[in-house]
Amino acid sequence: MDLQKTELKNTVLEGTLQVFNRKGIKFTMDDVAKELSISKKTIYTVFEDKESMFLNMVDYLFDTIKESENTVCNDSSLSTIEKIRKILGVMPESYKNVDFRQLYTLKSKYPAIYQRVEERLETGWESTIALLEQGMQEGVVRKVNIAIVKLMLEASLEQFFQRDILIQNKITYIDALQEVVDVIVEGIAVR
Repeated sequence: MDLQKTELKNTVLEGTLQVFNRKGIKFTMDDVAKELSISKKTIYTVFEDKESMFLNMVDYLFDTIKESENTVCNDSSLSTIEKIRKILGVMPESYKNVDFRQLYTLKSKYPAIYQRVEERLETGWESTIALLEQGMQEGVVRKVNIAIVKLMLEASLEQFFQRDILIQNKITYIDALQEVVDVIVEGIAVR
């Protein structure tokens, strides 16, 4: 894909996130076109339909989160525990206001997109695992089964995306994620 098309694709995905934040998954291609002040026809040059745009948005979002994870891992001013806390709850600054609580409706309305979210939640753990292993070697993380820690975070996030529990309890996604991270980190940190 050439640079111009890549830039257009990223612009459309950022616009899609903004519209999603306001309208949830009920947004239309017209909404995205209006948000970006471009024609729907222009959007169709990079995405064949709403579902493919949404699938790409999931990958774009997770790729951006991975970039933020790399920044955390390379920050020499942070201790290993601080890095673990940050990497488990990493959320790029530009996504802090996105209402991810709306994703719970994905499973029934867009199963392929929900499946992509699940796949992305379950993969890409290499940096986190390396930090947990480093923490155990340094003696700042107690000996834990990393697979269980991973499972706990994945299961929590999947529950956020499967049910409207956050909306019912008036909890933001960011606050809920931070609470889960606090529980996990406090449970594995050596006192």
